[in-house]
Amino acid sequence: MPTALAPRPRRPSHGGDLTAVALTAVAIATVLGCGLSACEYQYDDGRSAGSAPSPTFTDAALPQDPALNQPVSGAELDRWVGEVLPATQAQVFHTGSGLLDAGATRNETTTQLPSGTYALTLVCRSTRRVSFTIADKESVLVDLSLRCGTSRVNVVQLAADTVLSVRIESLAAANFGYRVSRL
Repeated sequence: MPTALAPRPRRPSHGGDLTAVALTAVAIATVLGCGLSACEYQYDDGRSAGSAPSPTFTDAALPQDPALNQPVSGAELDRWVGEVLPATQAQVFHTGSGLLDAGATRNETTTQLPSGTYALTLVCRSTRRVSFTIADKESVLVDLSLRCGTSRVNVVQLAADTVLSVRIESLAAANFGYRVSRL
């Protein structure tokens, strides 16, 4: 006969294990449920659901009108150069601009530039890119294929007085402009 102090044999209990599994499943479901509902975002911007959004152009460097890519000449060329190379407070040593035929290359030189730091501003107007190569007597300072409709300013340091050579090339008809100003 068993005594009161003798331990009773225990049956394996799975109730505690099942409870832990159930609590873990509920916790996972709650986290997933909250996480998935957080992915949905609705707002009222004042437009009706049926209206299609209109395109928004945010890059001011890209022309909206394709005609702005077409090269111009005469007074229109002068007006374009005035717009894309506006007046500056810096001392301007040289400005060049012109019209290139498709496949043409133009070689120009600047006036004698005293040693110092210069900003070389480059612009173009074409349906294609325009290549600019600017060099002093010793090395190439700028070698750039410029996307037209944008401008580029390169800063160069001239250690001695020099004349710069400017080479402009384009596969399509193009307008170009450049300015050499002292910083």
